[in-house]
Amino acid sequence: MRQFGVTDYRDVNRANWDERVPAHVASPSYHVASFEQDPSYLSEVVRFDVPRLGDIAGLRGVHLQCHIGTDTVSLARLGARMSALDFSQPAVEQAQAFADRLGLEIDFHVADVYDAVEVLGASSYDLVYTGIGAIGWLPDIRRWAQTVAGLLKPGGRLFIREGHPMLWALEPGPEYPEVRYSYFETEEATVWDEGGTYVETDVEFTTTVTHEWNHGLAEIITAVQNAGLTFDSLAEHDSAPWNALPGLMTADAVGEWRLTDNPQRLPATYTLQAHKNG
Repeated sequence: MRQFGVTDYRDVNRANWDERVPAHVASPSYHVASFEQDPSYLSEVVRFDVPRLGDIAGLRGVHLQCHIGTDTVSLARLGARMSALDFSQPAVEQAQAFADRLGLEIDFHVADVYDAVEVLGASSYDLVYTGIGAIGWLPDIRRWAQTVAGLLKPGGRLFIREGHPMLWALEPGPEYPEVRYSYFETEEATVWDEGGTYVETDVEFTTTVTHEWNHGLAEIITAVQNAGLTFDSLAEHDSAPWNALPGLMTADAVGEWRLTDNPQRLPATYTLQAHKNG
C-alpha cells in the first residue's frame, strides 16, 4: 500500500533499514557465504557491470549508501582501495565485520549521504560508486550530485547502476504492471507501509513505513552536469538483479530478471557514468 506525505524521513527510513540488516545478512539473496567460500566471488550487481567499470585497481573509491557492504567488498576485490558510508549503524557494523573476516582493508562510516564530504573529505576519491536501490531514498537529486562532485578528485569518476525510474513508476499487477506513480522527482515523498523486504526471508518486520522518491533520467543527468561533472555515458538495461515484478519476470543464468514476455518493453535498470574535469 502506498500513501503520500513526509515527516522526518531519515529517522523513518533508518528504523526500517536497521531492522532489515540481520535478515539481509542471513538471506541467501546476499550470498554472504559465497563471499567467504570463494575469494574471487563478486556481487551480482558489480559482476554485471565489470565490463563498464574497467580496470579499477589502485583507485581510491567510496561506496555511498553501502548497506551491508557486499558491493563494497566486490569493488575491493577488483583492486580498488575502498571506503564506504551508510546511515544505518547496524548495517555499517555488519559491513565492517564482513570485510574484516575477508581480510580486506575497507573503512566504513555511519553518516547520512548528504554529509559525505564533511565525513570523508573533499576531493579525495578517484571513484564514487552507488548501486541498486540507493538514490530513491533521497529527496533531492541535485544535492546528491553536489555531494558526489565534492567527493571526487579532478579526473575522478561517478559510477551508478540503479533501478530505472520507469520501473519505479510501475505498480505490479496480476497480468501486467500499471504506470501509477510519478516518474519525476516530487516534493512530497511516496510513503509505503509494507511488511516485507526484497530478499528471501521468513522474518516478519515491525518497522514497516518508508519514504521514497523517484528521479527521472533527465533530472539525474542535469543534476550531475550542474554539479560540475561531465556526463559520459548512459546504458539502459532490460534486466534487474532481483524479481522486481513478481509473476511477470524470469531469471537468467546469472541472476538477472527480465519481463518473461517481450522484455524489450521495459528498461529495468541503467548504468550512468560521469567524471570531474581536472
